[in-house]
Amino acid sequence: MNFKLSDEHRLIQEAARDFATRELAVDVIERDKESRFPLRQVQLMGELGFMGVTIPMKYGGAEMDHLSYVLIIEELAKIDASSAVIVSAHNSLALWGLNTYGTEEQKEKFLKPLAEGKKLGAFALSEPEAGSDASSQHTSARKTEDGYILNGNKNWITNGSSADTYIVIAQTDHSRGSHGISAFIIEKNQPGFTIGPKEDKLGIRSSDTHALHFSDVAVSESQLLGQEGSGFKIAMETLDGGRIGIAAQAVGIAEGAYQLALKYAQERKTFGKPIFKHQAIQFKLSDMATKIQAARLLTYQAAALKDQGERYTKEAAMAKLFASETAMSSTIEAIQIHGGYGYVREYQVERMMRDAKITEIYEGTSEIQKMVIARELLKSLSS
Repeated sequence: MNFKLSDEHRLIQEAARDFATRELAVDVIERDKESRFPLRQVQLMGELGFMGVTIPMKYGGAEMDHLSYVLIIEELAKIDASSAVIVSAHNSLALWGLNTYGTEEQKEKFLKPLAEGKKLGAFALSEPEAGSDASSQHTSARKTEDGYILNGNKNWITNGSSADTYIVIAQTDHSRGSHGISAFIIEKNQPGFTIGPKEDKLGIRSSDTHALHFSDVAVSESQLLGQEGSGFKIAMETLDGGRIGIAAQAVGIAEGAYQLALKYAQERKTFGKPIFKHQAIQFKLSDMATKIQAARLLTYQAAALKDQGERYTKEAAMAKLFASETAMSSTIEAIQIHGGYGYVREYQVERMMRDAKITEIYEGTSEIQKMVIARELLKSLSS
């Protein structure tokens, strides 16, 4: 087993690191305060190929592997977790389903401008009463002679108002339960589709999160993604891959906080010496570094399995579970190391702690990850 990144992967990592340091760091505190979407930076990331990382070149993508994608998300999240999740939701959730299940016509019309970074994508699964229980969809798509009529509400949608194209999960046959759920490609300007106010969030504040409302939205047959009734399968497979992206985001947040804490510990002096010389601080930093490396390796393993075409459901859940918990614990320790300075915005780590919390919640809570892992363990026993 080779744990060393290839020259190509290192170049991708360095490109993402350079972009984050040069473009994201400039106004990251102000964007957080103002809950301002990083439109200029997203456009630049499109030019760099970050908005279509794993999509084939013939559809406008960069045609990189999933490890490259993880490296990009990690580097972005070290500086700005909001920008990282914008890229993650766009790539993992919106583009993956289109690339995997879309027809050639759908790929040309919808996937290509998304992969080129000319448009932004979003994925709408969660509802007021269907978050962790994703099979309980209340949004419905009623079959008509011309297609479908879509009605319902979606909550907590990343890129909610900034997106142009949405993958929307809806019930097409209530009698079939999860087998009666379908996926649809919805465009922003369709009559009857409205976007609720921006959520005022604890963290990832420059990522826009909104509720979506559908009132008698006419949807054509050509907007059905995959087969009717395959929507739940598409959603669950999408979330498997999405969890790798969130794990990478969590690793980046944790690493960013650790690096700031390490730097501060070498500069700040108490009792005549840098606080890094105190054993209590050394132990904190040692624990942080160890957990971050373990989380990183879990995440890289899940990405590698996906690249190899192997099953990765358990590994993605493990990576997200451990990486998100590591992000939370590492950012809390980073604040503690900074002391009173860690509690003010100027020193960044308080924002990182606020950003870290959501990684334990979205794309499946930590409790859901444990359920997924346990289910996969049971499957391995019976095989």
